[in-house]
Amino acid sequence: MSIIKTLAGMPDGKEVSLYTLDNGNGLCAQIYDFGGIIKSLTINGRDVVLGREDFSAYLNNDGYLGAAIGRCANRIHNSEFTLSGRMYKVGANENGNSLHGGFAGFDKRVWRAEMKDDKEPSLCLYLESPDGDEGYPGNLSVGLTYTLTAENSLKIHYEAVCDRDTIANFTNHSYFNLDGHNSGKIYNQQLWLNSKFYTPNTDECFPNGEVLAVSGTPFDFTEKKKIGDAISSSHEQIKTFGGIDHNFALDGRGFRKVASLTSSDETITMDTYTDLPGIQIYTANMLDEGKYKDGATYGKHNAICLETQYFPNAMEYSHFIAPVLPEKERYDSTTEYKFIVK
Repeated sequence: MSIIKTLAGMPDGKEVSLYTLDNGNGLCAQIYDFGGIIKSLTINGRDVVLGREDFSAYLNNDGYLGAAIGRCANRIHNSEFTLSGRMYKVGANENGNSLHGGFAGFDKRVWRAEMKDDKEPSLCLYLESPDGDEGYPGNLSVGLTYTLTAENSLKIHYEAVCDRDTIANFTNHSYFNLDGHNSGKIYNQQLWLNSKFYTPNTDECFPNGEVLAVSGTPFDFTEKKKIGDAISSSHEQIKTFGGIDHNFALDGRGFRKVASLTSSDETITMDTYTDLPGIQIYTANMLDEGKYKDGATYGKHNAICLETQYFPNAMEYSHFIAPVLPEKERYDSTTEYKFIVK
């Protein structure tokens, strides 16, 4: 078990470090304190997350590869919401809407880091988001802890507290390919979801307010099936977005297993656990084609994101669980990606 710190770069004169965690049982991770970005995640020698060529390439991290997302994951319609009787306008960084925290979300900040080299190595990251940051209310203190467990999980623990009512919806935007980050399309990898309902999108890719049954649609992953079977569907929601880019309503409450992804050769399975109500499944429909980590060429459908979350644009719909963090109450949420190797 170990954690090692190395200098990665000095953007704007701020020192950025890369932390290498090893659980001594076949699972290794490399994480930057810039954006909380997961650069690599290797299980038994196979790196299963997409990444960029070097640190400088993450300074313009289009697609949010591996990044920590906040204050609010996913999209906010018209970049506005009403909270405690007041309207707030937030960073409109995508066609008038707000995406993943705005122009300078958590993914573009240098976090303060602490290392814990224990039986289960951890990297603890801390950030102060001031009142008015990207338009959000309140001074928000955030803690983000990555832990490699002895059972080969990457556990992500989020904590936050604010001095005013605010909204908080954090996630991680890693792009997974269990065949290996440089192995190409994910069509033959299999997905299971603990979800009987999904939220269809408007043309701008945020929920239209409906919650529909997955039964009889390509969004039905209640039985494990190949991702390519869904992506190749003629369903209008699939055609509009070139694949899956949708929120699924997760069954049950509390910390539970919500997804299972299996490699094409069925030698690696990744089970996802969370205590959150939703998960965004995104099949890298808009991933720019080009050279990435280790000289690999990536493109459309080369990965899948499993972004645990509150429903997108939840403040607009009273029947969605709102991601409201009341003044001085503690945000506390955990997502875990557990690897099983045959």
